Amino acid sequence: MLPNYYEFYCPVKIVSGNQALSNLPYEMDQLGAHKALIVTDPGVVAAGLLKPVQAAFEGSNCAIGAVFDQTPVDSSNLVCNQVAKIFNEKGCDCLVALGGGSAIDTAKGANIVVSEKTDDLLKFQGHECVKETLKPFIVIPTTSGTGSEATLVAVIANVEKNIKMSFTSNKLYPHVAILDPKMLVTMPKKITAATGMDALTHAIEAFVNLQKNPMSDAFAITTVKLVHENLVRAVENGSDEKARLAMANAALCGGIAFSNSLVGIVHAIAHACGGVAHLPHGVANAILLPWGLEYNLDTSAETIAELAPWIGAPAAGSAAEKARAVIAAVRELTKKLNELSGLPLTLKEAGLKEEQFPAIAKAAINDGTMNYNPKDATLEEVIAILKKAY
Repeated sequence: MLPNYYEFYCPVKIVSGNQALSNLPYEMDQLGAHKALIVTDPGVVAAGLLKPVQAAFEGSNCAIGAVFDQTPVDSSNLVCNQVAKIFNEKGCDCLVALGGGSAIDTAKGANIVVSEKTDDLLKFQGHECVKETLKPFIVIPTTSGTGSEATLVAVIANVEKNIKMSFTSNKLYPHVAILDPKMLVTMPKKITAATGMDALTHAIEAFVNLQKNPMSDAFAITTVKLVHENLVRAVENGSDEKARLAMANAALCGGIAFSNSLVGIVHAIAHACGGVAHLPHGVANAILLPWGLEYNLDTSAETIAELAPWIGAPAAGSAAEKARAVIAAVRELTKKLNELSGLPLTLKEAGLKEEQFPAIAKAAINDGTMNYNPKDATLEEVIAILKKAY
């Protein structure tokens, strides 16, 4: 159904395909930048993925001014401040994020600190608090899930309060996203599975929640289709560059979808699980997605049912039957991924403790993404979902 009013925005230039990485210096030059700070993490460096990025600069008029390769799994405001300091000290004029969601969000946070000439990232938490134009920013994903290469969101931990904070602004969109399959083939099976389920969750929640619109729906459906057709292939054979590139595009399309229609209860609880219990975001989404869909069944069965043909579920029967078939297809996918990679199927398998549930539920109902879920949730209802997922 066409909403009475909606907005859609995605200013990111997308460079996708074999040898896409070779375009990096050209894209920097087009942005008026020539000295990059590479933001990455130890795992990416250990996998040998920094070397092809360094090689891409050979013979160009662009250079690497510095490399920050110590991004933690859950980046924080303190790390962003550290990266911003390096950017200024080395005279860089461009940020290049090489990695998954944490490296990308770290670069986004550092860009805020640099561009706003501040020493405290926390001042800019929330929605559209960033006022200055940000520095040129290019993303090279090495995972296929967060979609951060095409979103207006950065999720960064507040070390002092032990919570994850959201920064949202149209200024946070990267200028360029470079999707090259050779940057993805070293991803381990479990991370491939978890990040793929993250992309699927972005798409399904974007399709179901209150702010959905025809444009975000198109990107969401594309994501669901690409994940259905390629995620298992990518987990089974990490060297399958066609599957890897398809999943990179799935993640990107999912990011575009949820940047414009946002997400809901699954993400609210997953964010809380990350903040309270440090559960990896993709793992949390994979476990919680079917339970969140079940929670929304009584308000959103017809919408969920529309996803049936794209996720490989039977497209016959009533809306309620088709919606339940979609949920069953999600469960079947996670079961297959568990068999292939060890992706946890329950919160207990993932290491959560029941005594953490009250704190997780409290953080979830106060998470901004809960506002866009088609059905309100109380503290008790979130705890009930956690118990089912346990």
